[in-house]
Amino acid sequence: MLYTKITEIKNEISKVVIGQEDMVNSILIGLLTNGHILIEGVPGLAKTTTVKAVADVIDLRFKRVQFTPDLLPSDIIGAQIYDMKSGDFKIKRGPIFTNLLLADEINRAPAKVQSALLEVMQEKQVTIADETYSLELPFLVLATQNPIESQGAYELPEAQLDRFMFKILIDYNSKEEEFKIAKSVTLNSFETPNKVASHEDLIELKKAVVNVHIDEEVEKYIVNLIFATREPENYGLQEIKDYIQFGASPRATIDMFKAAKANAFIRGNDHVTPIDIALIFKDIVRHRIVLSYEAQAMDITSDYILQKVIEKVEIP
Repeated sequence: MLYTKITEIKNEISKVVIGQEDMVNSILIGLLTNGHILIEGVPGLAKTTTVKAVADVIDLRFKRVQFTPDLLPSDIIGAQIYDMKSGDFKIKRGPIFTNLLLADEINRAPAKVQSALLEVMQEKQVTIADETYSLELPFLVLATQNPIESQGAYELPEAQLDRFMFKILIDYNSKEEEFKIAKSVTLNSFETPNKVASHEDLIELKKAVVNVHIDEEVEKYIVNLIFATREPENYGLQEIKDYIQFGASPRATIDMFKAAKANAFIRGNDHVTPIDIALIFKDIVRHRIVLSYEAQAMDITSDYILQKVIEKVEIP
C-alpha cells in the first residue's frame, strides 16, 4: 500500500528531526501537490535540517541560499559568463536548478530578487541570456522568514505571498523534545536517514493523492470557508467584517482542494473529511487575507479571524 511509503519516509526523517511534525507534514503535502511553502519561525528550529532530511530520504537534490540585501537575481538564477580560455560565453547555472530550494530569510533580499525567484516558482523555467531552461521536476521552494528581526527586511507583497501554498508558523520544541535534541547532539547519536523513496515513488504517490475522493458537499464547504473571508456578513460574521480589507484569492480555494486530498492521504484516509480541511485551513489562508488598519491597530491577527470563520461556517 502506498500509504506505508509515507510512513517509511516520516520514520526516516524522524531519525534526525525531533518534533516539528507539522513542518514535516506540510513539506510532504507541498511535494505531493507541487505547492511552495513559506516558513516563519525563529532561528534554530531545524528548518534546514528538515528540508535536507526530506531530500536525502526521497533522493532529491537540495540547495540552500542565504538571502541578503546585496544578493542579485543572477546569484540565484545564473548568468552568462565569458570563458577566457575558450573565448566563448557560457551559461553558469544558479542554485535554482535543484529539486528542493531553501530560500533562507527571503525577506532580507530586495524586491527584484524576490520577484525573480517568485516568477520562477510560477513558471518552472528560467531565462538566461535569451535562452529558456526548464527546471527539473519536482521543484519546490521553501522560504523562511524570521518574525523577530524586522530591521533591514523587505516585506513580501500580498500578490507574491499568494504564490505560496502554505505559510506555516513553527514554534519551539517541547521540553522533552529539546532535552532529547540536546542529548543527541552532545553524544552525536543521531542516525543517518536512509533513502527509502525515489522519483518514481513520488510520481506514484502524487497519482494516489489525485485519486483521493472528495465529496461535493465537502468541496462546497471549502468554497464557503474562503468566501467567508470575503463576505463575512453573509455567514453571520459581521463582527470581523471591519477587520478584513481583502479576503483570500481564488488560488486559496484551489490550494485547499489539492492540499486537503494530500492531507487525507498522509493521514491514511481514502477520502477527505472536514477534519482534513480544518488541519490545513489556517496554514493555507493566513497569508492571503489583508487586514484592515483597524485590525492592525487592535492587534487582530489573521489566525484570530480564521478561527472565527472555521467556528461559524456550517460543517457538512
